[in-house]
Amino acid sequence: MGMTTSNRKRSEECMSVNHTLSSPPSSNYHRKKPKISSELTRPVSSSYGVVSRISRYPDTKPPFVREVHAPCRPKKFNLARKLSSFVSNTNDIMGNFLVRNYEKKKLSALGKCRLVSKKETVVIDLDGEENSDRRSDDSGVVEVVDVRDSDAKVEELDDMVIENGVQRGSPDSALTKAIVDLEEHDFSSVHVYKKLLEGVQRRTDAIQNLNFEIELNEKRRDTFQLLRPKKEIVEEVPFEPFIPLTDDEEHEVSRAFSTNRKKILVTHESSNIEIAGEKIRCLLPGAWLNDEVINLYLELLKERERREPKKFLKCHFFSTFFYKKLISGRDGYDYKSVRRWTTQRKLGYNLFDCDKIFVPIHQEIHWCLAVINKKDAKFQYLDSLKGKDNRVLKVLARYFVDEVKDKTGKDIDVSTWDREFVDDLPEQENGFDCGVFMIKYADFYSRGLGLCFNQEHMPYFRRRTAKEVLRLRAD
Repeated sequence: MGMTTSNRKRSEECMSVNHTLSSPPSSNYHRKKPKISSELTRPVSSSYGVVSRISRYPDTKPPFVREVHAPCRPKKFNLARKLSSFVSNTNDIMGNFLVRNYEKKKLSALGKCRLVSKKETVVIDLDGEENSDRRSDDSGVVEVVDVRDSDAKVEELDDMVIENGVQRGSPDSALTKAIVDLEEHDFSSVHVYKKLLEGVQRRTDAIQNLNFEIELNEKRRDTFQLLRPKKEIVEEVPFEPFIPLTDDEEHEVSRAFSTNRKKILVTHESSNIEIAGEKIRCLLPGAWLNDEVINLYLELLKERERREPKKFLKCHFFSTFFYKKLISGRDGYDYKSVRRWTTQRKLGYNLFDCDKIFVPIHQEIHWCLAVINKKDAKFQYLDSLKGKDNRVLKVLARYFVDEVKDKTGKDIDVSTWDREFVDDLPEQENGFDCGVFMIKYADFYSRGLGLCFNQEHMPYFRRRTAKEVLRLRAD
């Protein structure tokens, strides 16, 4: 009361009789403030002025307590809170038991909060609490968190949030009011969920019916397949081109590779080709094939077709010197130089009656094969290194037209024939097996077979070719 002010205006204003309060009184007090008499005009001392200011406010009285005529849930929880606080202070055994029961009830109530479908705001009246010294208009607003959508902890549900301050109070009364509101909540989403379940059940029944029909049709299909006659499986890889050599044949080939170079091993009378020891050694692994071995083997393929004409296609095999002679002219083409190679008297048949005509092509150090395929109306070029030479096919097309014209007097049109560079063929993986690939292309095509071999078969084909040359018989 001995405090003085340094601002005289402020003190005089406070001492003024007609002073008006700048802030309205608290809403918790329902009585009107008594008016100050206008007779107090004389100045008073500072201490008396403070007393007079305080005396203008009425004495604080507790608000009017409304008499309760029905059970009130908050009071029951208030009692539990008083008991819990009492037990915490006295460490009474019975109080601990009540606290444990209270905590169990509290957790079970929080479990019901998981049924809340959305975030709600619950207003709780805190008038019944006695330990609330400071009050505000929105102190009873509590935000209940949707536990189902977010995994909020239990402690987050117990916290009371006051928007205009930082005060956190006891959650008992707020939790009680939240549970009461949850009991009256409208669970309309449950009906929607039931309808969805019914729709799912109907769809499940339809799916089960479809599954039954599918199983029934599969059983019918299996039954029909059993009644169909089974087709015989044809082996893609024939056996004859891969017959292994016997022990005697292996010894014969080994002796021929080790014999004297100048010794004549075999002589083919119709073609007048002699094979000496040094010529047969071109069939050893890593060696290049020579003209004598290639030409003799092609003669043997022709004799094989004559022995068994029904088993093999009707073919003609030109020697390795044919194509070189054909392109020896000034303009790169000379039909007259090879005109007498295919006379009826010399061959014993007409060239244009053959299904396939094989022409060995020597590209400097590489062997290829060209085919005049009359059966399929195409000109083919086979290169174990996947090379292409359009000039070869053009020359052979021109030659075949001139050959038919010379021998039969007919003009044929080969402009509609295909010119094919065969891509689907076995590839060479080294620099010395091109000759073996070339003669085996001719062997398999004359059989009417696909080229079902690869680089791994080359050592076997070399020894088999040597055996066939030594015996002058192609199998």
